[in-house]
Amino acid sequence: MIHYVPMTHAHVAQIAQLEKICFHDPWSENSIAAELENSLSLWLVALDGETVVGYVGSQSVMGWADMMNIAVHPQCRRQGVAQELVERLVAALKENDVTCLTLEVRASNEPAKALYGKLGFQQVGRRLNYYRNPKEDALILRREWGK
Repeated sequence: MIHYVPMTHAHVAQIAQLEKICFHDPWSENSIAAELENSLSLWLVALDGETVVGYVGSQSVMGWADMMNIAVHPQCRRQGVAQELVERLVAALKENDVTCLTLEVRASNEPAKALYGKLGFQQVGRRLNYYRNPKEDALILRREWGK
């Protein structure tokens, strides 16, 4: 059974491995660990036992948050893990008086766009050539809520 907890140092190495599996330009273990020291950051992990199967990270400033990264292990996709991570992130952000969450998504990532649409995100912009390897535009999505 999957359970969800705030990220700790014990999760960093597994998150770095998951980054390598899921992304062409993965975050380093040091970059991930630095998020634990950043008072603006909030990262949650999905655990199957002691194994990290997904995570989401954000940074918040003055009531607005930006989703830095989200990933789910390929063997655990299409099981609601990403949706649960985003919903739990939004709930935690609300508790911290954040009223808006933005994110970037590859323009071609139809599954992610469908999930974000289901969760109430709307496109508010586009970043040309935002992604590298392969080069691609990012759609800027946002979800707002009241206090």
